[in-house]
Amino acid sequence: MSILNWSEHLVIDDGVMDATHREFVAYLNRMGSLEGEELLALLDEFIAHTESHFGQELRWMEALEFPPTSCHVDEHNSVLEICREVRKRVENGDTGFGEILARAVAQWFEKHVASMDTVLSMFMKEHGYVPTHH
Repeated sequence: MSILNWSEHLVIDDGVMDATHREFVAYLNRMGSLEGEELLALLDEFIAHTESHFGQELRWMEALEFPPTSCHVDEHNSVLEICREVRKRVENGDTGFGEILARAVAQWFEKHVASMDTVLSMFMKEHGYVPTHH
């Protein structure tokens, strides 16, 4: 089941940011079809990947003293909080949340990429900052 297809409207930099975002989208698509222990294991992977993904962007923003850092980070923190809450529910036996979470995060992600991440990428380019993994 495809929750979100990678497409040109998600492409930002043809580099590190897009590579990380492709991985994020792949997790969402897998999440939509799992339940029980499989979903729980994937949620653990997804949360770890997302913490790394958001941490990477935070390091870039801090390095550049990016003006809207707090707004960007607030969005990231809200998504992680929801993911952790869903993980607790799945662990407690509420297994039907994989697709719901994946669809909700996918909707948020499309908007976030089009606004926050695009602005961050433009800011990095304007300042000659080339992002790298870790």
